[in-house]
Amino acid sequence: MLLVLFALAFFLILRHKPAASTEVHGRHRGDAPVTLNAATAHPGDMAVKLMAIGTVTPTYTASITSQVTGQIIAVHYKEGQSVRKGQPLIDIDPRPYKAALDTALGLLQRDKGLLAQAQMDLERYQAAWARNAIAKQTLDDQAKLVEQDQGLVQSDNGTVETDQVNLAYCHIVSPINGRVGLRLVDPGNIVQAAGTTTLVVIAEVQPITVVFTIPEDSLPQVQDAMRQRTLQVTALDRTQVRTLAEGHLQTIDNQIDTTTGTVKLRATFDNARLSLFPNQFVNTQLLVNVLHGQVLVPNAAIQRKGTQAFVYLLQNGGAKITNITIAAADANNSAVTGLQAGDQVATTSFEKLQDKSKVRIVQQKLAASDSVESQTP
Repeated sequence: MLLVLFALAFFLILRHKPAASTEVHGRHRGDAPVTLNAATAHPGDMAVKLMAIGTVTPTYTASITSQVTGQIIAVHYKEGQSVRKGQPLIDIDPRPYKAALDTALGLLQRDKGLLAQAQMDLERYQAAWARNAIAKQTLDDQAKLVEQDQGLVQSDNGTVETDQVNLAYCHIVSPINGRVGLRLVDPGNIVQAAGTTTLVVIAEVQPITVVFTIPEDSLPQVQDAMRQRTLQVTALDRTQVRTLAEGHLQTIDNQIDTTTGTVKLRATFDNARLSLFPNQFVNTQLLVNVLHGQVLVPNAAIQRKGTQAFVYLLQNGGAKITNITIAAADANNSAVTGLQAGDQVATTSFEKLQDKSKVRIVQQKLAASDSVESQTP
């Protein structure tokens, strides 16, 4: 009996000993500090920008169609050529319109002679009427004849002006400074008056504009900033890495799109390097404000629980959950309230961190200051 009791006691001791060892080791792991990287909050400036996708739009676009019917006899431009206002583009055969103008000038000359003769006769009749040599009816008839001839001369003048305009339409020049597109017609083609066939398209690309949209909630902020200064707009490529051009905000549309809750804005760029091309999609950044004297922390340090942002503040070898408010952010850093410059925050090992966890810092960085590419959160 004693042997059975001894064996049972020995078995219970063996079972209890590993469990106790496991508990000790578990407690040891829980007390071990969490190894992590940290960053130090740093004072600096943060530029608040609104980001949007924009479409490059020429300042002016001229799609030229023929105003007269005739055969194209010359095309003076080369595809893709830059042209100046008034530069010749296309010539249409002017001979029919030159002949019509000559006819109209001849009729005008004849009717001017008839008018001059009628006016001389009227003067004679007036002198004769003063001497009671003719009847009053004869004088009145001559006066009306002069008015008829004056009407003919005026009509002839209108015909001459019309023919002059038609003749001028035969010589098409550029109405704006810009760049022509691909050639759409060739010498020998017949074009129709007021036709729908476009002869040439000219787009003004220096300067050029970009149209983009912002939320209607941001409109008051932009309007207030516009009253104080000229707002800078930056055009970036699709990756938002390379800057294509720098410009300024030109105007805001006069109404909000009720279907999207956005409003259109137009920015102007000098486009000196022709880096912006009509109908190109670009990313725009509108500089609205610059926040000075902000506390900057890396975005990697910021965690969220629902809508509340927080960081793990490192103090005295431990981590403390600290709620923060983000004033503005860019691709790398955020301007926050709730921290002081010089505070250390964790940037890694969040899966192991808890409030009041012990920590061991292996790498530490400073948050970059003077951030320049940012957007409202």
